[in-house]
Amino acid sequence: MKDYLKGTIIRRDLFRYALAGTGLALIGSPLSKEALAHPVDLKNKRRSRYQGDSPEVRNFYRVNSYPDR
Repeated sequence: MKDYLKGTIIRRDLFRYALAGTGLALIGSPLSKEALAHPVDLKNKRRSRYQGDSPEVRNFYRVNSYPDR
């Protein structure tokens, strides 16, 4: 008990101080700007992105030893 009063910091107290400091920092700092969603281009969203003849796909099947087409 006397060691506690001398000013030594116990691990549990250090964790509490860290949490309290983090909480105060989050509360004290206002959000700088609102989060806005970017507009979605539906034409590009619906297009097919998979291309079976691309070099990446061919390399994948070559490296993973799938049978040749």
